[in-house]
Amino acid sequence: MASQTSPESQDEKAPVTETEPEKEKDEQQQCDTVAKPSESKLTLYHWTQSFNSQKVRLAIAEKGLRCEEYDVSLPLSEHNEPWFMRLNPTGEVPVLVHNDNVICDPTQIMDYLEQNFNDEGTPKLVPEEGSTYYHRVQHYRELLDSLQMDAYTHGCILHPEITVDSHIPAYAATCIRTQIGNTESELKKLAEQNPELKDAYIAKQRRIKSKLFDHDNMKYLKKLLDELANVMDQVETELQRRVEETPEEGSQSWLCGEFFSMADVSLAVTLHRLKFLGLSRRYWGNGNRINLETYYERVVQRPAFRRVLVTSTTSLSRLFCLWPFVWPRKTHRLLLVPLC
Repeated sequence: MASQTSPESQDEKAPVTETEPEKEKDEQQQCDTVAKPSESKLTLYHWTQSFNSQKVRLAIAEKGLRCEEYDVSLPLSEHNEPWFMRLNPTGEVPVLVHNDNVICDPTQIMDYLEQNFNDEGTPKLVPEEGSTYYHRVQHYRELLDSLQMDAYTHGCILHPEITVDSHIPAYAATCIRTQIGNTESELKKLAEQNPELKDAYIAKQRRIKSKLFDHDNMKYLKKLLDELANVMDQVETELQRRVEETPEEGSQSWLCGEFFSMADVSLAVTLHRLKFLGLSRRYWGNGNRINLETYYERVVQRPAFRRVLVTSTTSLSRLFCLWPFVWPRKTHRLLLVPLC
């Protein structure tokens, strides 16, 4: 069943944009989906610089769907506020609301969009089930979505020596380390102030503490980076197959065929994040994985990509530039988790 929590309970928020065409177990149970007709409006709670939010927003843009968006600021801890924790007990973005359905997992959101918004004229991002293309798309979606992007993000911030041409300033790691304990204190205080949400806050506190411990471990991070290289090798091989299938000059294809799919959504946002973190030279460029490099050069030109991701990169870079002047006034806030 879908969560019955009404989004109307959060009267503090106002929609910031409306996108248009061309322009632990109990918690999970509350986020399951139930199919509904696609006529009514979509509402997305997200943060512009969140990796998972970017995937969902790119899928929405590629499908050309109208969607009212609420920007839930992670740097200002709006995702920890009671109204949002009632909407999604994990306190994570994105969250999609459609009729009485509340979907909290990014993969489930993208599947829901594909299953419920498939009218004639609406681009399909997943081929017909049972087809060769379907299995190919699902394989690469699962492969790419298995990557621990939060670990890469936090690891690159905490250990900038592994990056080249990162958009994250050198002082970020020092600022973040001073904020870690404050977030735990904030969640503990919120749990005391909102007893009905105590379990959700405590669970989130434990998840964050566990993740941060792992993400600051260089041995663990190097293992993940090696696994990422293996995935990039598989993607490079698949892209080479597309080149061999369409040798004609001017003929172009994407990861799984001549169509742009959900697998491309995952790949595009993944490459975009890796470049922002300063990992692009490690995985493509300078004659290394030339198909991947060519793919990225092409995908950044797509109108949907430019609307969703180019703008968000500019905003995030500006956010980091303002950080030393803004965050000292909000010492109980944390920027470590917002990027994932």
